[in-house]
Amino acid sequence: MDPHLLRTFIAVARCGSFSEAARELGYTQSAVSQHIAALEGDLGAVLLQRRPVSPTGVGVRLLEHAGPLLLRLDAARADIARLTAAPAARIVIGVSPLALTPQLTRTLADIRRTQPLWDVTVRVLSREVITRQVATAALDIGLVDGVAAPNDPLHLPDVGPLTATAVTEQRPAVALPAQHPLAGRTGLRLVDLADARWIDAPDTAIPLAQLRSASGTDGFRPSLRYEGTDVRGLLTLTAAGHGLALLPQPAIEGIPAINSVPVSAPRLVHRTEVLHSNAVDGPAAVLAAALRRAAG
Repeated sequence: MDPHLLRTFIAVARCGSFSEAARELGYTQSAVSQHIAALEGDLGAVLLQRRPVSPTGVGVRLLEHAGPLLLRLDAARADIARLTAAPAARIVIGVSPLALTPQLTRTLADIRRTQPLWDVTVRVLSREVITRQVATAALDIGLVDGVAAPNDPLHLPDVGPLTATAVTEQRPAVALPAQHPLAGRTGLRLVDLADARWIDAPDTAIPLAQLRSASGTDGFRPSLRYEGTDVRGLLTLTAAGHGLALLPQPAIEGIPAINSVPVSAPRLVHRTEVLHSNAVDGPAAVLAAALRRAAG
């Protein structure tokens, strides 16, 4: 399958219009129609209904494959570029909100003192975006976080040949309003909180889907969705009683009107992993090695 034809197919399916997809891609409508016809001819199947424009059953199945296929192609291109390009003194780091720890900032400060000419950019992004952008070389290095059983790696999307190494582990805790009836406990079982009010903050707190998986229940239904990467903003909502959130305990401590109660069961750790290409070189390789050394 020609990746150019796949990109056109994705655009038409998303836009629901040949003409809108043509404007988005910078093609003529005739060219878009030819791309779709060529892809359908290659696969021997009708992928799009024309009036209205929508994917057929076969088209829906192709869409499930097309995104990951194109991402792996982009990742392969980025890997080759890393191997053939000269190391640069510029480094772009992607950090998920809960991975921006004092250890990272101290390690980065130590390196900056020895490498003052480095041009460093830190971007706070969602976990999924970081993984994808490290694979496609939009980021040189990433730090992503999540919960896992002790000694288990984080479950990251399969976007290409990447190396992930644990650099910090912290105890996860439930953030509750200071006046909450459970605020004085020394520990809480996740399963006992399955029916509580939770804030769905997938880019900031631990995603609720991970809590359902870890506790083996289908609870943890959100009372409010928080779309953002500001941890303090999330905890302000928690303090006001909008719902609970699970975060590493150090991220909660010291926040006014908030109490943190550690998770006693199941046994979980909040882990941060440094993520980079197997072909990492230059400043990214130096920073990755420094983070691993700091982790001991």
